[in-house]
Amino acid sequence: MTNSPLHVFPSLDELSVAVADAFCRSAAEAISQRGTFRVALSGGSTPKRLYELLAKRELDWDHIEWYWGDERNVPHDHDESNFRMVSEALLDHFPSAQANAFSVPVDTNDPVRSADRYEAKLKDVFHGQAFPQWDLALLGMGDDAHTASLFPDTAAISENERWFVANYVPKFEAYRYTLTAPAINSARQRWFLIAGANKRDALARVWQSDPNRTEADQLVAAQVERYPSQLIQSPTWFVTQDAMPG
Repeated sequence: MTNSPLHVFPSLDELSVAVADAFCRSAAEAISQRGTFRVALSGGSTPKRLYELLAKRELDWDHIEWYWGDERNVPHDHDESNFRMVSEALLDHFPSAQANAFSVPVDTNDPVRSADRYEAKLKDVFHGQAFPQWDLALLGMGDDAHTASLFPDTAAISENERWFVANYVPKFEAYRYTLTAPAINSARQRWFLIAGANKRDALARVWQSDPNRTEADQLVAAQVERYPSQLIQSPTWFVTQDAMPG
């Protein structure tokens, strides 16, 4: 079982409202203290409801910067694009939000170059930092225990120097773009948003053991290869009741 903060909700709507409230508080605090709120966004159906709620909130849009924690190797106008989803749910409603949105420059024919370009942009923004220190990294988790686009048994899991990479995912026979684990863990806050009974088994596997407490390095590597969400350090969990392990 996780030792990190855990918040459980009866439904996705109630989870989304609570996370929207927490997001607004975190944004106000960061802007007050540092002048800017920088957030790495997650794709997927669970955060979409959050983005729709945020579009109705009073936020200091001029001082929030939006980045993508992962993306699919498709054009921005494609149905599967994370950029398109976030834009339609949230950013298109606010010109200032659009101006502060730093999307992945997807070139479907050259994903490695696309990832290199985005990493270069991040290093320009977060100049002089070992890894980008987001104020918040929003994360989801798949029913295979992946997070961002860190999928089981893929090369990006073991990347410890790069910030952002193109990660080939054999089960899709396609590239995905993703922040690396160190680039996610550098965030001041890391929030998992998990909803649905189909996530229950994956969450149980992620929580079944803490790889940081295991003495055998080979076992640690094997666990993380199977359950990449274990790579994320000390997250806060927002979970619907039906996703909770029994």
